[in-house]
Order: sequence, then C-alpha cells, then structure tokens
Amino acid sequence: MFCSTVRFRFGEIMVTQLTWYGQSGYKVTTPGGKTLLIDPWLENPLFSKGKEELAALKHVDLILLTHGHGDHVGESVQIAKKTGAKLVANADLSAAVVSVLGFPSSQAGADTTGHIGGQLTLLDGELKVCFTPALHGSTVRKDENSPPVAAGMPTGLVISIRNGPTIYHTGDTGFFSDMARISDHNQIDVMLVCIGDHFTMGPARAAEAVKLIGPKMTIPNHYGTFPVLTGTPEAFADELKKIGVKTELRVMKVGETVTI
Repeated sequence: MFCSTVRFRFGEIMVTQLTWYGQSGYKVTTPGGKTLLIDPWLENPLFSKGKEELAALKHVDLILLTHGHGDHVGESVQIAKKTGAKLVANADLSAAVVSVLGFPSSQAGADTTGHIGGQLTLLDGELKVCFTPALHGSTVRKDENSPPVAAGMPTGLVISIRNGPTIYHTGDTGFFSDMARISDHNQIDVMLVCIGDHFTMGPARAAEAVKLIGPKMTIPNHYGTFPVLTGTPEAFADELKKIGVKTELRVMKVGETVTI
C-alpha cells in the first residue's frame, strides 16, 4: 500500500485502486466505488488480456482523455456505448471525438467538458479534474485510411479524489518549465509520467519534470509499446538518482492493480 489515503466506513477499509493497461491507459477505482478510465487503449500490443478486460468492463462512470491520438482514445467509443460512461476532455477534443469517432453526444455534455486551467467537479463532488498544458499534438482519425482531424490542444490531467489521492497524468508531453506550477494548488500524490522518448519526454527530461512536480510517488508509462519508444524504467530510475529526486518510484506491470 502507498500514500495515506485509507478511510474506514462501517468497519471496511476504503481505498483507491489503480490498474495499468499499458501505454498511457489506466483504470481508477475510487473509495466511493466509482470507475474511471484514463486514455483507455486496452487492446495495445503489451496487454495480452486486453480483449478479455474490455469484455469484462460492465460499469464505467467516466472516460478521461488527454488528447486525440489513437493510442490514447483507444476503445473509448466502444466502452461508452456499452457502459454509458461520460467523456471528460477539453472542449475541442470532446467535439472531435463525438463528430468524427461517434462518441455518444448525450454522454459528452458541458458538465464534463472543460479546458486548460479550468476545473470540473464531478460525481457529486467525489472527483475534481483540472486540465493542464501538455506539449504535443492532438488529432483524431475515423480509420487508418482517413485524414487526421484537428482535435484541439493536448492536456494533462490533475485528478483529485475525495478521501483519496491527487493524481497527475502528464498525457503525452515534452518537458516545459511551467510544470513547476502544476502542484501550486494540489500536492501531487501520484504522478503518471511518460518516459518513452521519441514522441514524448525520455528518461532524462521526465526525471526533470518529476523534480519540478515533487510527487510522493511516480509511475512511468508510455514506453516499450513500439520499438521507437526506447526509454526504460531502469534509465528513468538512474536519471532520478542522478539529479537527486526524492520520490517513490513504482514500476507497474501491464495489467497490474495496486492499492493507493
């Protein structure tokens, strides 16, 4: 167990659980029993049980997206149609996912749509989501033979869970110095950080980002899925040590669930 986020209710220990699907995809189960999916690309090359997990998803409250690329949108539309999950994304991305990919418009309303710098209060106050900058691109494509359609600005996500941790998902991003301000309003308990290089930060720049944010725990992602994503957790650990970053580094296995 990590982070002091346990609460008691009628003799039961209520916790937050985090499952890594590979690449940048996660499932979060809150202390109140809500299910959140972040960038849910379940059928990725690293997750051998992706199809089974997808079939087993019966209840999802929210799908949170950082940007429109296929390795992040993943099976969002399929999951939404199956479970009734609402879309949490910036306004331009939400519009593109609805108009181009067919995400149900009734599940992508103003109550779950925001933009960089704004904060949404969701699920009767159980969750707060703030959109942060990310240096990357954002397009959606109906299929492999269709041209890309602009989907607004990419974002990171600061997710504050009532009776639980505050999680910062960087999305896909390069390093930028203003990351230091992301933790101004929230102590970040868990930072989900891209380390793969080529399209995002590699280990060295990701370590610098962690130094600016100062999370209690750091979990690397967006590596190893394709040959060009050459950053590794081992190299990331070395870079953290090299610059004296104090954080608990947790390297998750694909499909693993940990208790926060």
